[in-house]
Amino acid sequence: ACKGCKSDCPVKVDMATYKAEFLSHYYEGRLRPRSAYAMGFIHVWARIAALAPRLANIVTQTPGLSAVAKALAGIAQRRALPRFADRTFVEWFRARPTSAGSAFRRTDRPSAQRVLLWPDTFNNHFHPDTAVAAVEVLEVAGCDVVLPSRRLCCGRPLYDYGFLLSAKRLLRDILDELRPHLEAGTPIVVLEPSCLAVFRDELVNLFPDDEDAKRLSRQSFLLAEFLGKHLPGYTPPHLQRRVMLHGHCHHKAIGAIEDEHTLLEAAGADVESLDSGCCGMAGSFGFETDHYDVSMKVGELVLLPAVRRAPDDTLIVADGFSCREQVEQATGRRAVHLAHALQAALRRRSEANGGPAEDAVLPPRPREIFPRELAAAALIGIGFAFAAFAMRRRM
Repeated sequence: ACKGCKSDCPVKVDMATYKAEFLSHYYEGRLRPRSAYAMGFIHVWARIAALAPRLANIVTQTPGLSAVAKALAGIAQRRALPRFADRTFVEWFRARPTSAGSAFRRTDRPSAQRVLLWPDTFNNHFHPDTAVAAVEVLEVAGCDVVLPSRRLCCGRPLYDYGFLLSAKRLLRDILDELRPHLEAGTPIVVLEPSCLAVFRDELVNLFPDDEDAKRLSRQSFLLAEFLGKHLPGYTPPHLQRRVMLHGHCHHKAIGAIEDEHTLLEAAGADVESLDSGCCGMAGSFGFETDHYDVSMKVGELVLLPAVRRAPDDTLIVADGFSCREQVEQATGRRAVHLAHALQAALRRRSEANGGPAEDAVLPPRPREIFPRELAAAALIGIGFAFAAFAMRRRM
């Protein structure tokens, strides 16, 4: 659910909340559609895939295998499945040097502002480079970045599919884990707008009398809001670019995108904020077989035509994972997170390079599956087939 009704509807009807409550009651004791289990529990499947990401990518990226995976998960065949990263962001963060040896941190500040960076499922498992960029931006700004000590998920997909009891369990784990940070007043920087919407909206609705829930709601910020309003003396790096800014529906449901617009302008960018409504993907909605056509029609109202008209030297900024997926799959252009834009400005590599602006900002596109990996997958499949045949012969 995009939650756009809460901000776009004249009377602010929160249809996404009504939908979650309805699904929770309707499917009590009933089996749900395949897509609900496949995408509602994406945090579980992503953790399993992280054990062998290349093998997981063989299944999701190889023609034939990918078609079977999509059919089993209720995903539209015309959709491309995101690739799992070879290494998660949390793995990168744990493996890097200790805080004192960070290559990003400034040494001219006597005391650092401690910040907890929220490693959401999507940026952790699919685009860890976005979270790495955020670490660099925050540490150069003088922050001491920490992560939760264990794996957590805000439960947004569970909530959207009406798995309210499962979502509440995840949120209770978050409150228990983050309690020391909440009591200390530590700011929590969130990269994915849909996760922030959980902390500011669904969390306090599900736990209306919980003081920790109220603290988490107050202490959570998107990157632009934190840098612009809660980090005294912050000056963004120079970004001499034309920027097309698209706001995630969950972001607009809990506020607006003025913080991103203001920060980018302060960096020197020529910013156009699109009045584009929803991108059409709406989390997992646009991935589902039954919703693909509607998803594309919504995207074609404003956002996708605007992206196609944008010159190559225009940087398309969209903080939402699903928004960036919709843009890339429908237009071939890659939208970037604000963290990537600021990181590129810090490294002075945001200037035009003769190609699309995002190519100077983002890592290269993932490579194709190597033949040896396909061969390995084939051997594994043959091995399972022989094992099954042998067991059947013995029976």
